[in-house]
Amino acid sequence: MARKLYVGDLSLEVVHPHAAGIDIGNQAHYVAVPPDHDNKSVRRFGCTTAELKDMAAWLKHCQIRTVAMQSTGVYWIAVYDILEAAGLEVYLVNARETKNLPGRKSDVQESQWLMKLHTYGLLRNSFRPPQEIRTMRTYWRQRNDLIRSAARHVQRMQKALTQMNIQLANVLSEVSGVTGQAIIQAILTGERDPRKLAAFRDKRVKASEEEIARSLEGNWQEDLLFMLKQEQDGYEFCQKQMSECDERLQQYLRQKEDRSKGAELPEENRKERLRKKKTNKPRFDLRTELFRMTGTDLTQIDAIDVRTAATVISEAGWDMSKWPTEHHFVSWLRLCPDNRVSGDRVIGKGRLPINNRLTVALKIAASTLRQSNTYLGAQFRRLKTRLGPPIAIKAMAAKLARLVYRMLRYGMRFIDRGAEFYEAQHRWRQINSLKRKAAAFGFKIVDAPAA
Repeated sequence: MARKLYVGDLSLEVVHPHAAGIDIGNQAHYVAVPPDHDNKSVRRFGCTTAELKDMAAWLKHCQIRTVAMQSTGVYWIAVYDILEAAGLEVYLVNARETKNLPGRKSDVQESQWLMKLHTYGLLRNSFRPPQEIRTMRTYWRQRNDLIRSAARHVQRMQKALTQMNIQLANVLSEVSGVTGQAIIQAILTGERDPRKLAAFRDKRVKASEEEIARSLEGNWQEDLLFMLKQEQDGYEFCQKQMSECDERLQQYLRQKEDRSKGAELPEENRKERLRKKKTNKPRFDLRTELFRMTGTDLTQIDAIDVRTAATVISEAGWDMSKWPTEHHFVSWLRLCPDNRVSGDRVIGKGRLPINNRLTVALKIAASTLRQSNTYLGAQFRRLKTRLGPPIAIKAMAAKLARLVYRMLRYGMRFIDRGAEFYEAQHRWRQINSLKRKAAAFGFKIVDAPAA
């Protein structure tokens, strides 16, 4: 018999009686408080620092204890910092989870709607790392942005060379290497002789001087040479700024507390790591600084190099207690399934939008396991065969996230048991599965005699 619905069932419990809502904007912010806290329950404040301080003072005067706002662009950051400094609890919420009813969209109504949702405890607070992690994140994100900018300059340099039929990209792995940069610098200083340019070949380059010389026979055009010079200058400027970022990051990390407790950094003996091409690597020993700051060497995990480890620390920090379990951490990264369930049945699967830099970094790291002769590499190849590359990459990124969580939260060590161990373990599971299936039909699996 269906249960009757009473009016009392429709009431919501007040969780935050002293809550406010703020609609964040570019030129103004609208703040709503409960009607019984002030005669004017909605006020408009500008975006200057003085007006934001007035906002904080008014909220304190209204005896507001917690405030909810949407993560709109970067406009919320200054408001968040000032309200947090004033002692208010600030909820930063995803705008996708606070949609109002159709036809009720205005700045005043939006702030009142946020206040109402927050009053009844219907909003989830977003994770924001502490200030010391945010400072590191600023330096590290700026460095990664410079890497992308430098890559765009290199692409346009290749475009200018190709338009002049200088096929340097066909004989060199990258024009930003030692040989490529030496040749481009000579071209920009006026050298046009292909053989003299080919003499800048580094001994490690596989192509011969004759092959390089043939690729340097082109039609030199002044407009394209001008474009090449500008892109080369832009590339060098990005490299200079990256060096400054490294210096500032190194100084900042050295000021942090030593959490290694006198432990020694494990020596890197893996040949594939030692042979790995270190493009855009930091100009200081970042691995040692991260170990000293966290007391854990995340690079011991296969597929996680020092740049991925730095992304983990700069985006999530080293305090994993913010997430009760590793499953919460994986969910925050949106590496978990988005199953749509109805009637205890999965009726569909969605794809969660991802704008988390740590998620992207872990997926890139997981994709490097394709040829890895390790336990994780064997597991990735098995998943790739069964589920396809995209799902396998996502699943292994979630695996890496769990390993990171365990090492930072519980101080566990990662030990690679090798691809052979995984294959033997998988074979043992397959045999046991066949035995169970055979037993269900009244059969018995017998080991074949050795030939």
